[in-house]
Amino acid sequence: MATANNKAQCFVCNKEKNTYSCKGCSNEFCFPHLTEHRQRIETQLEEIINDHDQFQQTIIQQKQNPLDSSLIQQINQWEANSIHQIQQTAEEYRKTLMNLTQKSIDDVEKKFIELSQKLKEIREENEFNENDLKHFQLKLTQITKELLTPPSISIEGDSQEFIKKISVISSFEEIQIKKNKFQQFGITVVGGNGYGHQLNQLNFPNGIFIDNDKSVYIADCVNHRIVKWKLNSDKGQIIVDRNGNTGLNRPTDITFDKENNSFIISDSTNKRVILYFDKNPTNQQILISNIKCFGLTIDKNGFIYVSDYENHEVRRWKQGDKKGELVAGGNGKGKRLNQLNVPTYIFIDEDCSLYISDCGNHRVMKWIKNAKEGTIVAGGNGQGNSRKQLSAPRGVIVDHLGQTYVADRGNHRVMRWCEGDEEGEVVVGGNGQGNQSNQLNIPSEPNFAQTQYSFSSEKWKQLISLIDSKNFQALDDTVGCPDCADGGAEWIQINYSNKNKQVTFELGKLIKGFEGLINDLRSLRDKYVNNL
Repeated sequence: MATANNKAQCFVCNKEKNTYSCKGCSNEFCFPHLTEHRQRIETQLEEIINDHDQFQQTIIQQKQNPLDSSLIQQINQWEANSIHQIQQTAEEYRKTLMNLTQKSIDDVEKKFIELSQKLKEIREENEFNENDLKHFQLKLTQITKELLTPPSISIEGDSQEFIKKISVISSFEEIQIKKNKFQQFGITVVGGNGYGHQLNQLNFPNGIFIDNDKSVYIADCVNHRIVKWKLNSDKGQIIVDRNGNTGLNRPTDITFDKENNSFIISDSTNKRVILYFDKNPTNQQILISNIKCFGLTIDKNGFIYVSDYENHEVRRWKQGDKKGELVAGGNGKGKRLNQLNVPTYIFIDEDCSLYISDCGNHRVMKWIKNAKEGTIVAGGNGQGNSRKQLSAPRGVIVDHLGQTYVADRGNHRVMRWCEGDEEGEVVVGGNGQGNQSNQLNIPSEPNFAQTQYSFSSEKWKQLISLIDSKNFQALDDTVGCPDCADGGAEWIQINYSNKNKQVTFELGKLIKGFEGLINDLRSLRDKYVNNL
C-alpha cells in the first residue's frame, strides 16, 4: 500500500517525519497515522461487504417471495381501490334502482286497480262480449310485462372507462414493443404565419428532408417550390420554384441522393421526377418523365423507386435509365398477387424488399427483390374496420423488428402488423374521425427516423403521433403533417399543412393545439391523387 520516503510533512499531523506514500489517495503519512489510515480503509471495506451481504439477502428474498415487491404492492393497491370503487358505485346504483322500481310498481299497481274496477263493473252489469274479453286480456298482459321488465328502466354500459387500466411496461425485452403505446413531444420552429407565398409562410407543405447542418428542405406544394430553412431561421430560402428551367408544379416529395450529393423531387403535376444539385442550381436534370408519381424512395445502392398510381406499378431507376425496371405490379389494375390498384406510398428495407401501400385493394404488399408477385403483409380482406381489414391505406413503413406500420386512412387509425399475423393492432387512433387526443382524421403517412422514433401524419386537420419504441407511450396533438424527417438522436421535424409551419419535436417538450384546414386541400387531393 505505502512506500517509505525521505522526511516530509505528514498529511494528518503536518509534522516533518519519515513518511509513507499511499498509492490510493497519493498522500504522505507518518507511521502512526499510516496505521490509522489503513484501519479506516479496512472499516470502509467492511461496510461495503456488509452492504453486499444485505443486497444478496434481498435478492434471495425477492426470488423466494416475488409477491412482496413494491410493484406488486402497487398492483394490489390498485386492485383494492378498484374493487372499493366498484362496490361503492354498485351500492349507489342499487339504491337508485330500488327507488325507480318502487315507482314503477306503484304505477303498475294503479293500472291494475283500474283494471280490476272495470272487470268488477262489467261482471255486475253482465255487459261484456268477446271483444271486451280480448281487451281485458291484453291489458292484463301489458301490465304484467311492465311489472317484470319495466320499460322505463334499463342498465347500460358507459363507453368511457370507469376503472383506469394499468400496464406493466418493460424495456428489458424488445418484444414488449408490440404491446404498448407511444409518445410525442414537440416545439414549433418553422412557419406559423398562415398559408401564403411569403418567405416566412408555407402553403400545404408535403415531403421534407433534413441535411447534416439541420437545415430543412420542404416541398411547399401549393406554392410550387422547394424551400430551405436553416436552423433557427425566421424565414426560408427558395431553392427551386415554378420559374426558370425547372418549373415545378405541385411538388409532393423530396429525398436526398448521397452518392451524387443531389436532391430528388417528385414533380407530381408535371408528371416527372427531377434531380437538383443544391451547390449547382443550374445543373438540373429530368430523371423520369411521363409518370404519375406519388411516392418515391432511394435504396442503399442508389436505385430510385417511384410509385405510378396511373399505371398501377412501381419502377426502379438508376441514373441514365430511360424506362426503368418494373419491380412490382405492371399487370394491369387488379387484386391478384402480381397486380396493384393505385399504389401510393412505398418503403424499401435493408434487404431491398419493397413494401407498397396498395390503396385500391385495401392492403399492403411486400415484394422481395426480383419477385414476380408480392405477399400480403397487412389487410387484404376487403375494405372494412376490423383488425383484419384496412380502408384505403396510405403510408407504410417497417421498423427494425420487421413490424409493418400502416396509415389506415379510411378508418382514421394507424395499424401495426407482424408478418404472418392474420390481424393487426391499432397503435394510434381507432376512435372515429375527429381532432381529439385519441383520434385521427384521414391519416396519410407514417415515417420512421433513424433514431427509432415513428411518426404518423395526416393531410387534413391532421394529428401527429410520435412513436417511441423504447418508452411505449403516446400523446397525440391536433396538427397537420404530410411528411416528416429526423435530425439526429435529439429531434425530428414535421410539416404542419393546416398551419403551414415546420415543427421540431424534441425530447421532453410537448405542444398542443394547431386546429384548422387549408381551404383547397380537398380540391388539391382530388386533382393529383386521382380517385383516392
